[in-house]
Amino acid sequence: MKLTRIDLNSWLLEAGNKAILIDPWLVGTLVFYGQPWLFEATHRTPPIFTPETLPHIDLILLSQGLDDHAHRPTLARLDRSIPVVGSTVAAKVVKELGFTEVRALKPWEEAQLGTLKILAVPGAEVGHQENGYVISGPETTLYYEPHISALETQKQIAERFYVDCLLVPVVGQAFPLLGEVLMGPEKAMAVVRTLKPRMIVPTALVDLDIKGFLPPWIRSLGSVEEFSGLLKASRLATELCAPKPGESIELVPSRS
Repeated sequence: MKLTRIDLNSWLLEAGNKAILIDPWLVGTLVFYGQPWLFEATHRTPPIFTPETLPHIDLILLSQGLDDHAHRPTLARLDRSIPVVGSTVAAKVVKELGFTEVRALKPWEEAQLGTLKILAVPGAEVGHQENGYVISGPETTLYYEPHISALETQKQIAERFYVDCLLVPVVGQAFPLLGEVLMGPEKAMAVVRTLKPRMIVPTALVDLDIKGFLPPWIRSLGSVEEFSGLLKASRLATELCAPKPGESIELVPSRS
Protein backbone atom coordinates (compact mmCIF):
# COMPACT_ATOMS: atom_id res chain seq x y z
CA MET A 1 0.00 0.00 0.00
CA LYS A 2 1.07 3.55 -0.77
CA LEU A 3 -0.43 6.44 1.19
CA THR A 4 -0.16 10.06 0.05
CA ARG A 5 -1.12 12.93 2.32
CA ILE A 6 -3.10 15.67 0.61
CA ASP A 7 -4.14 17.76 3.65
CA LEU A 8 -6.39 17.67 6.71
CA ASN A 9 -8.54 14.53 6.24
CA SER A 10 -7.71 14.04 2.55
CA TRP A 11 -5.56 11.08 1.47
CA LEU A 12 -4.82 9.03 -1.62
CA LEU A 13 -4.44 5.31 -0.96
CA GLU A 14 -3.00 3.13 -3.72
CA ALA A 15 -3.11 -0.63 -3.30
CA GLY A 16 -3.83 -3.70 -5.38
CA ASN A 17 -3.66 -1.63 -8.59
CA LYS A 18 -6.51 0.51 -7.28
CA ALA A 19 -6.58 4.15 -6.16
CA ILE A 20 -8.90 5.28 -3.36
CA LEU A 21 -9.50 8.97 -2.71
CA ILE A 22 -10.36 9.50 0.96
CA ASP A 23 -12.40 12.46 2.26
CA PRO A 24 -11.22 14.87 -0.45
CA TRP A 25 -11.01 18.64 0.01
CA LEU A 26 -9.06 19.88 -3.00
CA VAL A 27 -10.53 23.26 -3.95
CA GLY A 28 -11.89 26.44 -2.41
CA THR A 29 -12.58 27.12 1.23
CA LEU A 30 -13.91 24.81 3.90
CA VAL A 31 -17.16 26.17 5.33
CA PHE A 32 -19.39 24.35 7.80
CA TYR A 33 -23.14 24.29 7.17
CA GLY A 34 -22.78 26.95 4.45
CA GLN A 35 -22.03 29.62 7.07
CA PRO A 36 -18.63 31.36 6.54
CA TRP A 37 -19.23 33.57 9.59
CA LEU A 38 -19.24 30.43 11.74
CA PHE A 39 -16.14 28.69 10.33
CA GLU A 40 -14.06 29.22 7.22
CA ALA A 41 -10.70 27.62 6.45
CA THR A 42 -8.24 27.79 3.57
CA HIS A 43 -5.20 25.67 2.77
CA ARG A 44 -1.90 27.37 3.64
CA THR A 45 -0.22 25.19 1.04
CA PRO A 46 -2.19 24.47 -2.14
CA PRO A 47 -3.09 20.76 -2.37
CA ILE A 48 -0.86 18.73 -4.68
CA PHE A 49 -3.93 17.70 -6.68
CA THR A 50 -6.89 19.49 -8.13
CA PRO A 51 -9.91 17.46 -9.21
CA GLU A 52 -8.58 17.71 -12.75
CA THR A 53 -4.98 16.62 -12.00
CA LEU A 54 -5.76 13.58 -9.86
CA PRO A 55 -4.58 10.21 -11.14
CA HIS A 56 -7.26 7.75 -12.18
CA ILE A 57 -9.49 7.19 -9.15
CA ASP A 58 -11.23 3.84 -8.71
CA LEU A 59 -13.20 4.75 -5.58
CA ILE A 60 -14.08 7.75 -3.43
CA LEU A 61 -14.29 6.79 0.26
CA LEU A 62 -16.15 9.14 2.61
CA SER A 63 -16.14 8.63 6.36
CA GLN A 64 -18.67 11.32 7.23
CA GLY A 65 -21.21 13.69 5.74
CA LEU A 66 -19.70 16.75 7.43
CA ASP A 67 -18.11 19.37 5.19
CA ASP A 68 -14.52 18.50 6.14
CA HIS A 69 -15.07 14.94 4.91
CA ALA A 70 -17.69 15.34 2.17
CA HIS A 71 -16.58 18.68 0.69
CA ARG A 72 -19.29 19.56 -1.80
CA PRO A 73 -17.28 22.00 -3.99
CA THR A 74 -14.59 19.33 -4.47
CA LEU A 75 -17.04 16.50 -5.08
CA ALA A 76 -18.94 18.65 -7.57
CA ARG A 77 -15.82 18.81 -9.77
CA LEU A 78 -15.13 15.07 -9.73
CA ASP A 79 -16.38 12.60 -12.33
CA ARG A 80 -19.88 11.55 -11.25
CA SER A 81 -19.26 8.04 -12.60
CA ILE A 82 -16.56 7.30 -9.99
CA PRO A 83 -17.96 4.78 -7.49
CA VAL A 84 -18.47 6.13 -3.96
CA VAL A 85 -18.58 4.27 -0.66
CA GLY A 86 -19.58 6.27 2.39
CA SER A 87 -21.51 6.56 5.58
CA THR A 88 -25.28 6.90 5.29
CA VAL A 89 -25.10 10.69 5.54
CA ALA A 90 -22.14 10.98 3.15
CA ALA A 91 -23.94 8.80 0.60
CA LYS A 92 -26.88 11.19 0.69
CA VAL A 93 -24.54 14.12 -0.07
CA VAL A 94 -23.03 12.53 -3.18
CA LYS A 95 -26.38 11.28 -4.46
CA GLU A 96 -27.65 14.86 -4.31
CA LEU A 97 -24.61 15.88 -6.38
CA GLY A 98 -25.48 13.36 -9.08
CA PHE A 99 -23.04 10.50 -8.45
CA THR A 100 -24.46 7.40 -10.07
CA GLU A 101 -22.77 4.50 -8.24
CA VAL A 102 -23.10 5.09 -4.51
CA ARG A 103 -23.07 2.55 -1.71
CA ALA A 104 -23.89 3.49 1.86
CA LEU A 105 -22.26 1.23 4.44
CA LYS A 106 -23.49 0.82 7.98
CA PRO A 107 -21.02 -0.35 10.66
CA TRP A 108 -19.74 -3.89 10.03
CA GLU A 109 -20.91 -3.90 6.42
CA GLU A 110 -18.29 -4.52 3.74
CA ALA A 111 -17.52 -3.46 0.18
CA GLN A 112 -15.06 -5.02 -2.27
CA LEU A 113 -12.70 -3.22 -4.67
CA GLY A 114 -10.59 -5.69 -6.63
CA THR A 115 -8.51 -7.55 -4.05
CA LEU A 116 -9.25 -4.92 -1.38
CA LYS A 117 -11.94 -5.27 1.26
CA ILE A 118 -13.39 -2.15 2.87
CA LEU A 119 -15.09 -2.78 6.21
CA ALA A 120 -17.11 0.03 7.77
CA VAL A 121 -16.74 0.22 11.55
CA PRO A 122 -18.49 2.49 14.07
CA GLY A 123 -17.09 6.01 13.80
CA ALA A 124 -18.04 9.40 15.15
CA GLU A 125 -21.51 10.06 16.50
CA VAL A 126 -22.16 13.66 15.47
CA GLY A 127 -25.92 13.64 15.74
CA HIS A 128 -25.87 10.43 13.70
CA GLN A 129 -23.58 7.44 13.23
CA GLU A 130 -20.61 7.99 10.93
CA ASN A 131 -17.93 5.51 9.83
CA GLY A 132 -14.35 4.52 10.28
CA TYR A 133 -12.90 1.95 7.86
CA VAL A 134 -10.64 -1.07 7.88
CA ILE A 135 -9.11 -1.43 4.41
CA SER A 136 -7.42 -4.78 3.93
CA GLY A 137 -5.49 -6.25 1.03
CA PRO A 138 -3.68 -9.55 0.56
CA GLU A 139 -0.69 -8.33 2.61
CA THR A 140 -1.52 -5.05 4.36
CA THR A 141 -4.34 -3.66 6.52
CA LEU A 142 -5.07 -0.02 7.36
CA TYR A 143 -7.53 1.33 9.93
CA TYR A 144 -8.82 4.86 9.31
CA GLU A 145 -10.70 6.80 11.97
CA PRO A 146 -10.76 10.61 11.66
CA HIS A 147 -12.33 11.39 15.06
CA ILE A 148 -12.35 9.03 18.07
CA SER A 149 -12.14 5.25 18.14
CA ALA A 150 -14.26 3.54 20.80
CA LEU A 151 -12.58 0.80 22.83
CA GLU A 152 -15.21 -1.79 21.91
CA THR A 153 -14.63 -1.06 18.21
CA GLN A 154 -10.88 -1.44 18.69
CA LYS A 155 -11.35 -4.80 20.41
CA GLN A 156 -13.54 -6.12 17.62
CA ILE A 157 -11.04 -4.97 15.00
CA ALA A 158 -8.20 -6.63 16.94
CA GLU A 159 -10.11 -9.92 16.96
CA ARG A 160 -10.48 -9.90 13.17
CA PHE A 161 -7.36 -8.16 11.83
CA TYR A 162 -3.69 -7.55 12.33
CA VAL A 163 -3.56 -3.80 11.62
CA ASP A 164 -0.37 -2.67 9.89
CA CYS A 165 -1.18 1.04 9.81
CA LEU A 166 -3.32 3.33 11.95
CA LEU A 167 -4.50 6.49 10.20
CA VAL A 168 -5.90 8.46 13.14
CA PRO A 169 -5.57 11.85 14.83
CA VAL A 170 -2.86 12.26 17.46
CA VAL A 171 -3.52 15.98 18.05
CA GLY A 172 -6.98 16.38 19.50
CA GLN A 173 -9.68 19.01 19.47
CA ALA A 174 -12.14 19.80 22.24
CA PHE A 175 -15.34 21.82 21.92
CA PRO A 176 -17.36 23.51 24.67
CA LEU A 177 -20.09 21.16 25.96
CA LEU A 178 -18.99 18.39 23.59
CA GLY A 179 -15.55 17.73 25.05
CA GLU A 180 -12.90 15.85 23.05
CA VAL A 181 -14.17 15.23 19.51
CA LEU A 182 -10.82 14.41 17.89
CA MET A 183 -8.55 12.10 19.83
CA GLY A 184 -5.44 13.62 21.35
CA PRO A 185 -2.17 11.92 22.31
CA GLU A 186 -3.53 9.87 25.23
CA LYS A 187 -6.50 8.42 23.35
CA ALA A 188 -4.33 7.77 20.28
CA MET A 189 -1.88 5.85 22.48
CA ALA A 190 -4.75 3.77 23.81
CA VAL A 191 -5.57 2.70 20.24
CA VAL A 192 -1.91 1.83 19.64
CA ARG A 193 -1.84 -0.32 22.79
CA THR A 194 -4.94 -2.22 21.70
CA LEU A 195 -4.08 -2.79 18.03
CA LYS A 196 -0.25 -2.75 18.18
CA PRO A 197 0.21 -1.62 14.56
CA ARG A 198 3.48 -1.51 12.67
CA MET A 199 2.95 2.20 11.93
CA ILE A 200 0.77 5.13 12.98
CA VAL A 201 0.18 8.03 10.59
CA PRO A 202 -1.47 11.19 11.97
CA THR A 203 -4.48 12.56 10.15
CA ALA A 204 -6.44 15.78 10.71
CA LEU A 205 -3.27 17.81 11.28
CA VAL A 206 -4.24 21.45 10.84
CA ASP A 207 -2.14 23.43 8.37
CA LEU A 208 -4.86 25.96 7.62
CA ASP A 209 -5.78 29.60 7.92
CA ILE A 210 -9.00 29.68 9.92
CA LYS A 211 -11.46 32.41 10.82
CA GLY A 212 -15.00 32.75 12.11
CA PHE A 213 -16.97 32.63 15.34
CA LEU A 214 -16.26 28.99 16.20
CA PRO A 215 -12.42 28.65 16.00
CA PRO A 216 -11.62 30.65 19.20
CA TRP A 217 -13.72 28.14 21.13
CA ILE A 218 -11.89 25.09 19.78
CA ARG A 219 -9.15 23.87 22.12
CA SER A 220 -6.19 21.93 20.71
CA LEU A 221 -5.08 18.88 22.69
CA GLY A 222 -1.42 17.92 22.59
CA SER A 223 1.00 17.85 19.69
CA VAL A 224 2.76 15.39 17.41
CA GLU A 225 5.85 15.84 19.58
CA GLU A 226 3.90 14.96 22.73
CA PHE A 227 2.49 11.85 21.10
CA SER A 228 5.96 10.87 19.88
CA GLY A 229 7.22 11.08 23.46
CA LEU A 230 4.42 8.86 24.73
CA LEU A 231 5.07 6.34 21.97
CA LYS A 232 8.78 6.16 22.76
CA ALA A 233 8.08 5.80 26.47
CA SER A 234 5.71 2.90 25.77
CA ARG A 235 8.56 0.84 24.24
CA LEU A 236 6.11 -0.53 21.70
CA ALA A 237 7.45 -1.36 18.23
CA THR A 238 4.98 0.99 16.50
CA GLU A 239 6.64 3.59 14.28
CA LEU A 240 5.33 7.15 13.96
CA CYS A 241 5.37 8.49 10.41
CA ALA A 242 4.05 12.01 9.80
CA PRO A 243 4.28 12.88 6.10
CA LYS A 244 3.99 16.49 5.02
CA PRO A 245 1.28 17.50 2.53
CA GLY A 246 2.22 15.99 -0.82
CA GLU A 247 4.51 13.31 0.64
CA SER A 248 3.92 9.58 0.19
CA ILE A 249 4.82 6.61 2.36
CA GLU A 250 4.87 2.89 1.67
CA LEU A 251 2.98 0.73 4.13
CA VAL A 252 5.05 -2.37 4.73
CA PRO A 253 3.32 -5.49 6.06
CA SER A 254 4.02 -6.10 9.73
CA ARG A 255 4.15 -9.84 9.32
CA SER A 256 5.82 -11.10 6.18
